[in-house]
Amino acid sequence: MDDEIHEKYFRAGEIAANARDKGVEKIKPGSTISEVVDYVESLIYEKGAKPAFPVNIARNHVAAHFTPLKIDSQKFHEGDLVKLDVGAHIDGYIADTARTIEIKTNEYENLCKSSDEALQKVIDIMKPGISLVEIGKIVENTISSYGFKPIENLTGHSMNRFRLHSGMSIPNVPSIGLRKKPRVDDVIAIEPFATDGAGKVITGKGSNIYIINSGPNLRSLRDNRSRLQLNKIRKEFNSLPFAHRWCDNFFKNSDITIHRLSHLGLLHHFPQLIEQDNGMVSQKEHTVIVTNDGCEITTLGKN
Repeated sequence: MDDEIHEKYFRAGEIAANARDKGVEKIKPGSTISEVVDYVESLIYEKGAKPAFPVNIARNHVAAHFTPLKIDSQKFHEGDLVKLDVGAHIDGYIADTARTIEIKTNEYENLCKSSDEALQKVIDIMKPGISLVEIGKIVENTISSYGFKPIENLTGHSMNRFRLHSGMSIPNVPSIGLRKKPRVDDVIAIEPFATDGAGKVITGKGSNIYIINSGPNLRSLRDNRSRLQLNKIRKEFNSLPFAHRWCDNFFKNSDITIHRLSHLGLLHHFPQLIEQDNGMVSQKEHTVIVTNDGCEITTLGKN
């Protein structure tokens, strides 16, 4: 990997990690989801990076994919189990990281430990050529040893420049048919999810997170206004996910614009991912770069 690119990955990782950790400190009873999200994203910008995706706040039985609208009064409560998922990029080189916080209680301490330990064990064995099936076995066995289940239909993922998911999935169970293997210089987000529920997620209502669909051909789009609006979104976010609330900054009526572009099939609206039996969910995530004999973590931060 080119030294300059390597430096960008690590700089993005440091920014994401420290925004994550400072965000955790803001998650308290009575604080709002919007306050935390705005604070974390502002830290990313202040340090010279951009969000690689909207800051995700997933509480309790929601495993992933929620960010608030611009006006959202939802508050955190004592006992909430909160997943804070943060991404930053510098010039398209991405860092993706997450922590789980239980607010003022410790009922789910072991659930959190199970995903933490599973992550560390995968990092310990990550190297070129490692079997993804073996990784899935380690995650499943570790989480199961605590009496919980891994979420089988959520995975980690490889990343490329401006591509949050670039083709290789890092499983939480030993799935069959996983023929790809990590190679030197692969950038990978590892994220074990653990639950006291069924071990699967189902789709819920909208997350307020969107991405440009790769399929539609703009040349065939006859609506010039929609073409201009989509080009504006692409210029701002490239091929990365973005928040509905971010569009308020450059569209006069973002609700109408986002709805129309989605209706035309030009945007994909991510659904919230909810544990099938409403089980509680924990998550821990780091980004690593695969090296000749192991991997290096980009998202440790300064602590």
